[in-house]
Amino acid sequence: MKRRFVIIGLGHFGFNVARVLFEDGHEVVAIDQNEELIQDIKDLVTRAYVADVTDKATLEALKVDKADVAVVSLGQKVDASVLVTMYLHEMGVPEIIVKALSDDHSTVLEMVGATTVVHVEKEMAIRTAKSIGTTNVMEHIPLTPGYSIVEVAPPGVFLGKTLKEIKLISRYRVQVIAIKEFIPERMVMIPPMDTVIKDSDLLILMGKDEDIKKIKELG
Repeated sequence: MKRRFVIIGLGHFGFNVARVLFEDGHEVVAIDQNEELIQDIKDLVTRAYVADVTDKATLEALKVDKADVAVVSLGQKVDASVLVTMYLHEMGVPEIIVKALSDDHSTVLEMVGATTVVHVEKEMAIRTAKSIGTTNVMEHIPLTPGYSIVEVAPPGVFLGKTLKEIKLISRYRVQVIAIKEFIPERMVMIPPMDTVIKDSDLLILMGKDEDIKKIKELG
């Protein structure tokens, strides 16, 4: 379902959130005080405005209250993010997602109306630690007991070979349901059997935990 988003603040986080939402077919309005950032993103979103987001009248003039979701990412400007969040709440925006810099910042944001607070650096640190702490497994989704969907870096013995040559189903009793490619960046669902595995790929596998473990141990 198409939704209306307003992205306030176009640092690395805000810029990429805006771009991906627009690519996914949503209506996206981007706002930042930096004219250069607005020029960079204007062709990647529905509309883009140079504006002082700490001025409530400006936000009202831009009709941000019409958004289904607002995403606030103002870098190190703690006071500005709190003020903007409060304005959005007062204007009746139903969902307000704000990037926080600390637990205290998070508490204040929730007090003034944030519906969701994200700790990007903290969450990435946890995710990275879990990734490097479990060999080559990046993500793990348990299904029924003994079965999982796992995101795994391909073992060296898979590189340069096609899925047909690897014979995941007959040899390992594991199904590849998708491949996350980074060059180019895209997700290939139910990849064809002539797909060649690259060292920049991530395989998303489904099967018994014991069978997936054997693939992980191939190295």
